[in-house]
Amino acid sequence: MSQPRIGLLGLGAYAPARVMTNDEWAQYVDTTDAWITERTGIKRRHVAAPDETTVDLAAHAARGALSDAGLSAAEVDELIVTSDTPEVYTPDTASFLQVRLGLREVPAYDLAGSGCAGFLLGLDLARSRVRDDPARRILVVGVELITRLIDWSDRNVCVLFGDAAGAAVVGRGPRAAEILAATAGTDGSKSDILKLEVGGTRSPVTAERVAQRLHQRLEMNGREVFKEAVARMSAATRDVLQKAGFPVAALALLVPHQANLRILEAVRAELGLPEDRVVINLQEYGNTGSASVPLALWEARQQGRIRSGDLVALASFGAGFHWAAMLVRF
Repeated sequence: MSQPRIGLLGLGAYAPARVMTNDEWAQYVDTTDAWITERTGIKRRHVAAPDETTVDLAAHAARGALSDAGLSAAEVDELIVTSDTPEVYTPDTASFLQVRLGLREVPAYDLAGSGCAGFLLGLDLARSRVRDDPARRILVVGVELITRLIDWSDRNVCVLFGDAAGAAVVGRGPRAAEILAATAGTDGSKSDILKLEVGGTRSPVTAERVAQRLHQRLEMNGREVFKEAVARMSAATRDVLQKAGFPVAALALLVPHQANLRILEAVRAELGLPEDRVVINLQEYGNTGSASVPLALWEARQQGRIRSGDLVALASFGAGFHWAAMLVRF
């Protein structure tokens, strides 16, 4: 007898209560709502409260995913957290989240440094783990509290981001949203187009660098990131469709990483998809890093945009330069 399919058993998401509009950024940098909207498509983003941390955001999304899957914390066999904004430098955020959720002494670890591509990499890793152990149920959480770790005086970067978390439970089940195919890649030669240099062994944190806010200086070559993001997400989406034996026209929805409206429009045009088949919610959340794809997927399902039998492609890119895509049948 064949095993039930491997897929998503439940989804969850969380965004902090505080909503920050574009107009509010004028208090911190020389900008306007029109300037931000024209260049990014972002109108609002959620910002964590002073007493909220990365684990707080992650726990909300994780509990939502477990509830959606009809599972208790005791039934989780593994925890993967994808984040570039950890609770502390060490140990990893997963250690704290394991305790917060009341999980057993299961494997719990972070995937960090891959930026906004992290969540899909985590899902693919979880799928491989379930393939080896059919009874395994793995909780994957993508979370970023990036507004606390960036320079609020850098108008080219600070207005882009928001805080959020998204989660999924991966396992086998007759009602699972089946993962049909996945792909990922890295071009390390382009690691300099999106980076935060200070904080590692090459450029340790010093008083002088902190005074210059270099520990919060996220550097981005916008033109190169745009070019790579469009090319890699488009190609990765085609790749997973080809692996599963479907044409682009078979897609019910594309859920791409929400970084910039221009990138999303270019990917849509490259794939020849109509507007109603691409999920776009960055106007409300901004770029939420590794939380971006699960948050958009969760919201699309909440809005009734995903029906039984639908083919949904997930695509993302991030610093590294990393990219990933996945095809899911609900």
